[in-house]
Amino acid sequence: MKISVLVAVLMAFVSVASAANFNQDIAVTWGDGRGKILDNGQLLTLSLDKFSGSGFQSKNEYLFGKIDMNIKLVPGNSAGTVTTYYLRSQGTTWDEVDFEFLGNLSGDPYTVHTNVYCGGKGDREQQFRLWFDPTKDFHTYSLLWNPQRIIFSVDGTPIREFKNLESAGVPFPKRQPMRVYSSLWNADDWATRGGLIKTDWSQAPFTASYRNYRADACVWSSGKSSCSSSSPSRNAWLSQELDVGSQRRLRWVRKNYMIYNYCADTKRFPRGLPKECTS
Repeated sequence: MKISVLVAVLMAFVSVASAANFNQDIAVTWGDGRGKILDNGQLLTLSLDKFSGSGFQSKNEYLFGKIDMNIKLVPGNSAGTVTTYYLRSQGTTWDEVDFEFLGNLSGDPYTVHTNVYCGGKGDREQQFRLWFDPTKDFHTYSLLWNPQRIIFSVDGTPIREFKNLESAGVPFPKRQPMRVYSSLWNADDWATRGGLIKTDWSQAPFTASYRNYRADACVWSSGKSSCSSSSPSRNAWLSQELDVGSQRRLRWVRKNYMIYNYCADTKRFPRGLPKECTS
């Protein structure tokens, strides 16, 4: 289906946009009580101790949307912990769009790990440092997913764009509905300097906090997608692209805060970089 036709079909459906109420929109799915919804659904916390982490998922599945979440990451010595926030479909050939926040020794910056999977294949990692301390306050992490592109943003500043280049033979996730997921878990076998620094369990429990979840998105139900059409402003994300100012901010982030780009890793791809890196 051509992109223009797909957008037109989606625009024909009914509006679905939700402001945060975790009791209505989110289900804590694992952690044996370590995930908690508090303050009448306005706050959610995930915790990790030496026995287990915890996680949640959205009650709805989406086929395209703009997903915003305010997150305050684990403070102090969080080395070995990983806080995730991502979209994922079901099955063995799943699609996935990842934010992963790799913990650190106290005083060191977090690493923001991003990836895009299509048909069960990822290997599209880009990593960044943040230009602020993400443990002191809540910051907004956004995933915009429309038929033309995926945009990762932090406090409204884009840090990564993955374009639909199917015309060049690059798979793009646009056929499988995805849920929103988040988790906090121990990954000290790889997450910090390749596993050299282990989790300090004397600092446990480790806790990440969430608020202001918003899904302005097309809800998937019974094989159909219900999408916004009643408000032009809500529809904007369906065809949103980076304007001149956003492109300038993206270049600033990539110049000053990117620490790994698979598209520059020629040792990893000795037979040539992936098509999307050169298209």
